[in-house]
Amino acid sequence: MLLSGQGPLTVSLRWSVGARRVTSPARMDPISAQTPVVGGLTDFVVDPIVEAAVDVIDAMGYAGVFFLMLLESACIPVPSEAIMLFAGFNVSEGEMTLFGIVVAGVLGNVVGSWVAWAAGYYGRMELLEKNRLIHINRRHLEWADRWFERHGDATVFFARMLPIIRTFISLPAGVARMPFWRFTLLTLAGCVPWVLLLGFIGEQVGDNWEEWRDYLHYGDYVVLAAIVGLIIYWLIRRRRNGTQPAEAGP
Repeated sequence: MLLSGQGPLTVSLRWSVGARRVTSPARMDPISAQTPVVGGLTDFVVDPIVEAAVDVIDAMGYAGVFFLMLLESACIPVPSEAIMLFAGFNVSEGEMTLFGIVVAGVLGNVVGSWVAWAAGYYGRMELLEKNRLIHINRRHLEWADRWFERHGDATVFFARMLPIIRTFISLPAGVARMPFWRFTLLTLAGCVPWVLLLGFIGEQVGDNWEEWRDYLHYGDYVVLAAIVGLIIYWLIRRRRNGTQPAEAGP
């Protein structure tokens, strides 16, 4: 292992992967290292997944990109940012082409979305049963149907470009019985700009791909905050609506 100093608090760790050398920036800040932060907790969970994804791409090439992006769209949270940024890094090294990784990534996303869509579509009635794991009220399911009838196209298209949500959007689309080919076309259209952007960034930044993954990781926090805010708003509104009949009584 070669340590090359980049400053008083930063080092660059280099190790061999196959016959190539990959650079991963690691920050050694004694203050932040002792301070529990959200980023540290998420990194504890995400970093092993990213390392496994890197190994898969190194071993399988384009097929690895396809497989990992399939998992991400099938509701398995493998971060597409890491997959496509590292694939872009391989483009910069001359190991792959930008066109090849984009095709592999988009096709993987589409096929994975079919898996999640089918799980929702054919598991719809199961959700209405009072099982122990998960149960959806019929009224809520009807609300989801109405939402996808009115806003389904925009929801599927734009959700494919949002962190976290992109991983799970196919499942409710299937539950709401969104037509298969319309769902497929919207998924394809939404995946192309996201996958192309990440692959292009990875190619341009080269060895710094993992540092850019950290930058993009902040988008996850924004989306999570928005989801929590919407849930809180929905709970408050539901509680107020539930108390209105009692307040209106004599």
